[in-house]
Amino acid sequence: MTAATYSTILYHVKEGIASLVFNRQEVLNAFNDRMSEEVYVALRHAARDENTRCVIITGAGKAFCAGQDLGSRNVADFDGELHLGESVRERYNPIIQLIRTMDKPVVAALNGVAAGAGCSIALACDLRLASTKANLIQAFVRIGAAPDSGSSFFLPRLVGLGRATELLFLGDKINAVEAERWGLVNRVAEPEAFDALVQDYAHRLSQAPTRAIALAKRALNQAMDTDLTTTLEHEAWMQELAGRSSDYAEGVRAFTEKRPPVYTGK
Repeated sequence: MTAATYSTILYHVKEGIASLVFNRQEVLNAFNDRMSEEVYVALRHAARDENTRCVIITGAGKAFCAGQDLGSRNVADFDGELHLGESVRERYNPIIQLIRTMDKPVVAALNGVAAGAGCSIALACDLRLASTKANLIQAFVRIGAAPDSGSSFFLPRLVGLGRATELLFLGDKINAVEAERWGLVNRVAEPEAFDALVQDYAHRLSQAPTRAIALAKRALNQAMDTDLTTTLEHEAWMQELAGRSSDYAEGVRAFTEKRPPVYTGK
């Protein structure tokens, strides 16, 4: 797959900076199978490309990424056999692992809403920069799903157990200014100054000593106590269980029908 064949993302490299742009604007850059594949391929290329010294992940239009495209999943005839764990293992976990293990800094440039797996991907990045138009939402609970894509690993390490629990249990939206205060994002800028902020960070990182950055990243990963692979596998297992629940089916139906969900705890 080459840049010319990408249909759901934009990807280019200039002056050592690789820009990966989610580009499904009609669904707020939500993931379908094609996009998860293309994101992984682009990140793998960036990791291997000697000319790439920094990676920026952002979204086209008004959103960063709204998570999973629920419209691409048919649960109208739900029979308890949705295998969400398999989807998480095959589509999202490799992306998270690649972001964390590549020997290059990865920056999430949050131009707009980052929800569900989109929020998780932002949390997995080394740094997060946000426009004041951005919001972060751990939206899994809103449809009766379990957190995945590393959220239960990264959230408590960034904001502490209490705030992580609140975000995962309630699924409340947190704006960029509050996210900076909580430690979820590193810097916030007004929309007119956001691009300049991102480019400043990207330039500084692309000019930094690549080997030293790689070693620092490895050291930080090692210092995170719990093994990420174990956490990702546990999340996939939880998501498998969530995908078999009536509450997940109800959450997705309510979302697509634009009505409040009625959960039964089953």
